[in-house]
Amino acid sequence: MRTEEKTAAGKKFQALLELLGKAGSAVLAFSGGVDSSFLLKAMKTAGVRTLAVTAVSETLPAREKEKAVSFARQLGMEQRIIRTGELGNESFASNPPERCFYCKDELFSKLAAISREEGCGFVFDGTNSDDLRDYRPGRLAAERHGVRSPLAECGFSKAEIRTMSRELGLDTWDRPSSPCLSSRFAYGTRITAPALRRVEKAEEFLEGFGLRDLRVRDDGSTARIEVREEDMHILLDARNRRLIAGKLKSLGYKFVSLDLEGYRSGSLNRVLDRPEAQRPPAR
Repeated sequence: MRTEEKTAAGKKFQALLELLGKAGSAVLAFSGGVDSSFLLKAMKTAGVRTLAVTAVSETLPAREKEKAVSFARQLGMEQRIIRTGELGNESFASNPPERCFYCKDELFSKLAAISREEGCGFVFDGTNSDDLRDYRPGRLAAERHGVRSPLAECGFSKAEIRTMSRELGLDTWDRPSSPCLSSRFAYGTRITAPALRRVEKAEEFLEGFGLRDLRVRDDGSTARIEVREEDMHILLDARNRRLIAGKLKSLGYKFVSLDLEGYRSGSLNRVLDRPEAQRPPAR
């Protein structure tokens, strides 16, 4: 990032600290990812009375929970682990385009209750300005429950968050994005606990080859692998190809394929004609 861009990010960081300082106290939806980790650090820097709440369920890889716990401990921040049960909600498990709304609706409902119990002024999440340009039905749940997004409010892009995280010495600065495992399934494909575990095991195996940005898209009988274009040669190596096909077939896949377009965040949203028109039903 150029010097002027770093300066702009630095100014946004000062604006963020001012915003947080005025908040006084807040519950943070803390996943341990790049965005929420940066926000947690900023909240500590600003002296905000903070409770970091990490939600665990079948949709969260076990390694992501471990990362979240480790990071909160490193900062010395109070953390609470809660359980969510989105798979028990048919509106979520049936995997409609607005699936994320039902997940976030449950999460933010619980966080709002915790905030009231703890006497905190706000509930925060780690949404950034880039997220506002993508199809994010979970934002509707945030609006419904009055959740604020300080990073988006201060105009932080993902790139700026990574830059400032590095400046602050956070080891999360170059961590790959890791959305919940349910994002690996095409809309309309039912989400089950065994299917989620299968995807998690497949991706853990592939990470062992040094791959960073990757997804295993579960098409039922087929595992469709997305990796960066510059990493495709790793999968196409004859020995690696046999090992990968053998492992994924042992997990229950009949076919294993490589997506020649490469890794794309949110690639399954391409099937939506007008994502902005997809809204969950009113209560």
